Amino acid sequence: MDNKNDFKPYIPADKIVPEFTVTSVLIGCILAIVFGAANAYLGLLVGMTISASIPAAVISMGIIRVILRRDSILENNLVQTIGSAGESLAAGAIFTLPALFLWAEEGKIEFPSILTIFLIALFGGILGVCFMVPLRQALIVEEHGTLPFPEGTACAEVLLAGEEGGSKAGSVFKGLGIAAVYKFVADGFGVFPSEIGYAFKGFAGSQIGIQVLPSLAGVGFICGPKISSYMLAGGTLSWFVLMPAIALFGGDATIFPATDPISSMAPSDLWNNYIKYIGAGAVAAGGVISLIKTFPLIIRTFKQAMKSMSKKHANTNVLRTQEDLPMPLLLAMILVIVVLIWLVPTFPVNPIGALIIVIFGFFFASVSSRMVGLIGSSNNPVSGMAIATLIIATLLLKLTGSDGTTGMVGAIAIGGIICIVAAIAGDTSQDLKTGFIVGATPKKQQIGEMLGVVVSAAAIGFVLYLLNEAWGYGTDKIPAAQATMMKLLVEGIMDANLPWALILIGVCVAIVAEILQVPVMPFAVGMYLPFSLSAGIMAGGAVRFIVEKIKGSDEEKKERTDRGVLFTSGLIAGEGIMGIVLAILAVAGVDSVIKLKASLPQFASLIIFILLLFYLYRTCMKKEK
Repeated sequence: MDNKNDFKPYIPADKIVPEFTVTSVLIGCILAIVFGAANAYLGLLVGMTISASIPAAVISMGIIRVILRRDSILENNLVQTIGSAGESLAAGAIFTLPALFLWAEEGKIEFPSILTIFLIALFGGILGVCFMVPLRQALIVEEHGTLPFPEGTACAEVLLAGEEGGSKAGSVFKGLGIAAVYKFVADGFGVFPSEIGYAFKGFAGSQIGIQVLPSLAGVGFICGPKISSYMLAGGTLSWFVLMPAIALFGGDATIFPATDPISSMAPSDLWNNYIKYIGAGAVAAGGVISLIKTFPLIIRTFKQAMKSMSKKHANTNVLRTQEDLPMPLLLAMILVIVVLIWLVPTFPVNPIGALIIVIFGFFFASVSSRMVGLIGSSNNPVSGMAIATLIIATLLLKLTGSDGTTGMVGAIAIGGIICIVAAIAGDTSQDLKTGFIVGATPKKQQIGEMLGVVVSAAAIGFVLYLLNEAWGYGTDKIPAAQATMMKLLVEGIMDANLPWALILIGVCVAIVAEILQVPVMPFAVGMYLPFSLSAGIMAGGAVRFIVEKIKGSDEEKKERTDRGVLFTSGLIAGEGIMGIVLAILAVAGVDSVIKLKASLPQFASLIIFILLLFYLYRTCMKKEK
């Protein structure tokens, strides 16, 4: 298995089975839009997204195998390839583009057009695929047995265990249905509050609370108890140390950037005026630290990728499982995008600037592709890469005279493209790994990935507009942690008017966390987010902890966790979809009509959430018939 020459894929290279069919393309495109929208909502809410490959593969098996009575593992693989592109593109877009909406709200710029968002997402996505294709031979084939590609291999396992597709898909759909109904009853009808909290009178500035939402329990379960507890620790530092300290020492003083005396502020105002900046400093430092720590690996990765690309791979008599998109076509696509970035007014860059985007993009795409092979997509420091790009791009734009709002918009557009390039390149490499194991045609997967990029790029602008219209970015409904932090960074460099003392406090807290060997990113995101969010995530992490602690063989424990991951993936997707539906109702002005006049007390919310957590626990522990 370790030796690539001995490896035999599940479907042999000389066997032709249905793969790039109308069915697989249609289901894949629908899932790309659905998972893209659900992940955009989730990422703006909690500052992280989930991988959609496995849920997409399982849903497609449920549809193709059970409903349509067709039996092709390669069709299912193509569905997850197209479907997961939506989630990755959304992840890249939401970390940067909401900054444009925040500036528009402040009256600094016009709201970005749907076309602008589409072009940023499309260029980033297509470049991400184009840059990854030449690396496939090096990373997927030559390094088979060396690079584990955790998500790609797990997805292949799910596809190979396809006989269970029906019951596994049932688990995802069950989670999806429960979360959608739960969210609509709580936030649509307003039967019970989805957030409960209590501000301590004798401990001014602090407030304990929990958001009782299915998606948070899902994120906590998928991330596990460790990551959840780091986020909770960050939240505890902000809400029970820093905010009470500000309230205690601030007294009646009015301290910039706030315009009211500290003594008149509720805990949420303290969070809004001070903790956001401290949290942003911590998140930025966390991104840079993760980049510095992986820098030797990044350089090594890049060298290896270049070396293996320079090896001439003879292209005569290429097997079906070795067919890639032709290099001249990829180069032509890259060239067209460079020219468009230069000519389109959205990107205030000259030809050299456009070239810099491509050079940075290729560098980070090759890094991202290999990093996910080593440490998995969830640990890929995409936001760190975006922060580094953003700082360099903003400085370059300022030095070349593109300052003020033009330069700020340009910096976010460039940062957005690079962020999407890195996210899509990582996703493409995971998908190609899955295809390598099951015996897919790489060329068809690469076309599928591009299709997924096009449909989700077309949809993401509408999703971003909808969420902003309904609740507004930077609010407690959708904090948009990373995008707010990117906005602050760009403003700070361009205008030099940031509350640097607050940001530096955050930077120093992140450095302390790193010295104590606490993973900085989850800790920093926890500092930035409302405590109630971290508490909801911790509840899901606690269920995972209990499930893993109960006696059983390693195989039994893995089965329990897998069942939980599929169910909670459904919970996250279900709530994300219902979040989009509620946003449509809010924009249409119908949300107040369907809300009930009276709602259950906070205590009832807690009981309902505990029942949901208990049901999650039961789902994990239930043995297959």
